[in-house]
Amino acid sequence: MSVALHELTIAEAGELIHRRLLSPVELMHTLLERIDGIEPQVHAFITLTADLALEQARQAEAEISAGRWQGALHGIPYGLKDVYNTAGIATTGHSRVGADHVPMHDSAVAAKLKSAGGVLLGKLATYQFTHGGPSFDPPWPPARNPWNTAHDAGGSSSGSAASVAAGFALGAMGTDTGGSVRIPASFCGLAGLKPTSGLVSRRGVIPNSSGFDHCGPLARTTEDCAILLQAIAGYDPRDPCSVRRPAPDYRATLGKGIKGVRIGVLRQFWEEDIRMNDAVPAALENAIEVFRSLGASIENARIRPLQDFYDVKNIITKSEVFCVHQQDLGKRPADFGPDFLGITLGGSLFQAVDYVQAQRERTLMIDEIDNLYRRFDILLAPNAGPAPVMARKPSIELWQAGTAPSNLCIPFSMAGGPALALCSGFTDDGLPLGMQIAARPFQESLVLQVGHAYEMVTTWAKSRPRLTAGASVASTPQQDREVLAAPGVPNEDGLTQWLAERAGLSLDESQLALLRAIRPHADAMAIRLRRSRAWPIEGSNVFSLAPGK
Repeated sequence: MSVALHELTIAEAGELIHRRLLSPVELMHTLLERIDGIEPQVHAFITLTADLALEQARQAEAEISAGRWQGALHGIPYGLKDVYNTAGIATTGHSRVGADHVPMHDSAVAAKLKSAGGVLLGKLATYQFTHGGPSFDPPWPPARNPWNTAHDAGGSSSGSAASVAAGFALGAMGTDTGGSVRIPASFCGLAGLKPTSGLVSRRGVIPNSSGFDHCGPLARTTEDCAILLQAIAGYDPRDPCSVRRPAPDYRATLGKGIKGVRIGVLRQFWEEDIRMNDAVPAALENAIEVFRSLGASIENARIRPLQDFYDVKNIITKSEVFCVHQQDLGKRPADFGPDFLGITLGGSLFQAVDYVQAQRERTLMIDEIDNLYRRFDILLAPNAGPAPVMARKPSIELWQAGTAPSNLCIPFSMAGGPALALCSGFTDDGLPLGMQIAARPFQESLVLQVGHAYEMVTTWAKSRPRLTAGASVASTPQQDREVLAAPGVPNEDGLTQWLAERAGLSLDESQLALLRAIRPHADAMAIRLRRSRAWPIEGSNVFSLAPGK
């Protein structure tokens, strides 16, 4: 075989297994051997389920030998971000708070992948409860980037991306609230898909923000993402956000080309909204020429400034994630660590009126982007990259970023439609760069079609990091620097402490100082949303008993 087993795509391995040219057991032994030699450098796993994986691989091999092949995922090793419930297997959220959590039932996605014949390799690292940054406080270290282990794998689906890029798993499931599939996909040189809201059930997944959470795949190629999506898409009556809509054959359109597809390029992201590494827009310019050469129509497009999206998303999601963990934050805040506290405690500062106004503003944003899709089939934008050095930032910096937002994924999270992250090139020192291909809701087939067309005429999806068994983890001296909050607000009036106590929090002096430092930034977000809006504007979370729900 010309390609090493750990470098196979899902499509390649699935075809070989189907033709009985590759044994699922042989593949599993190869991957477990690779994990044994290289995982100490990458830290992709929270729980490695080696015995279960071998058992499932043997079962898959027996079924296929008996003529009961179930499809493209039968016998394929995959990993789950450690927020997907798995019956009898710990689901920790990569947090000391969840260390003893062993669910009784599988999440909907885990059950579907098992039903498709997939082989579970284990549970994968994440940012703590999918929030904040790489955390050095839990019992498990943060995942590292296989392209350079001195760098971050991206969040929050860090272990999912690292496991695929390192050649441990052929695919993995992540979750995406504001880019948590797409950012690590770009940092690690992979394809990653945030599906349309409601297309994939979130039942049995530890929540972050009910208004923004999505379950999505990470893999080496667009085709592999299509295979994984095929297995997990579909209506779930036990998920109140699930949509009754039949899933098409997501691989059927992959080879149709993109002649005549109307692509709108969001140049404002790098020309006006933020300052980014020059390599990212340069790579996107090259991608634009590739799409043009394939027959796509290219024009510039505009949306609101990123700051607007950042404010709305953060007021909603920080309020919701705080509520999810409010009880434990009140009883055992120190068990979360400063990274999670620094980004989450601020959710206690927003008022109900801030949350509702943010939901109303989101409604307008959704309408505005939907109107843009009347001119364009696809919106094209840069994504994250290159990956930063693995380091802990002072918690207050996560809020100060609100004055210069750098997350380019949020607008497509806001709109609810699919967004595909792809590798668009590499820096001179070998770190991946990324772009996003987005479309209106339920146009997954189109974004996959466009992404696949790009991959067929470029080489990035064939690139692999080179890792050597037994090598030491790259040094990152910044990771142990003390995390300090900025000084408290001068002449503090006691309101911050009152708000904390009202939210059921009992904070020590350093935690309260952090919350005081966050408050001006949280207040600024809320103030920026105080706009004159018409009475009839409903919030984007309006209750509805729509047909099929």
